[in-house]
Amino acid sequence: MQATHTHIEHVILRRKGGELIFPTDFRGKGTEDAIKKALSRLTQKGVLKRLAHGIYYIPKTDPVLGDLRPGAEDVVKMLAKKEKIRVRPAGAYVLHQLGLTTQVPTKLVYITDGHPRLFKLGRMQIKFKATTPKKLSTIGKISSLVIQALEEIGTDNVDAKTELKLYELLMKEVPKNLKHDLALAPAKVNDYIVKLLKKQANDRLVDANKRTTKSDH
Repeated sequence: MQATHTHIEHVILRRKGGELIFPTDFRGKGTEDAIKKALSRLTQKGVLKRLAHGIYYIPKTDPVLGDLRPGAEDVVKMLAKKEKIRVRPAGAYVLHQLGLTTQVPTKLVYITDGHPRLFKLGRMQIKFKATTPKKLSTIGKISSLVIQALEEIGTDNVDAKTELKLYELLMKEVPKNLKHDLALAPAKVNDYIVKLLKKQANDRLVDANKRTTKSDH
């Protein structure tokens, strides 16, 4: 057990402040119990800090801000990388990310092809919901989130202001990525986006023609 503790401490002391540490980082370097005890002892010594169950970080201090704790999104990205899984924002969180709501959610929901789980980071809850590979096969940074947002809101519940915002967001997407993602979207969402793009394009054409007519006079 002492050998496990010594090995883990040496590894951690060579890493940078702010890095996340998971028990699985040391798999094969001792029993699961020995690894957990070593991390617990290093936490007591102040070499590590516990962020959540099974998640630690190497302390990093700013002269003004004090202890710099890793953010929720950093933890999710690191977990996805460690476990070789895909994650995608969902629920109210995706609406916040797209700027469709100013309300900051107290629970961050992600769909994933990994195991479902729920854990806390301070007052913030993070939930991983299992989903189908198809839902995680979208490639557009914006269109993938818009599709998730429309599934959350429901295509029948989109008001005019939100509709305009969605159109403006989709116009920033790479066209080939949007086309790819539309093919994977649920039928109602696909139909809604296609109609939205056509409607907004036509409205803008009419407005442009009106302005041209007025300037001619």
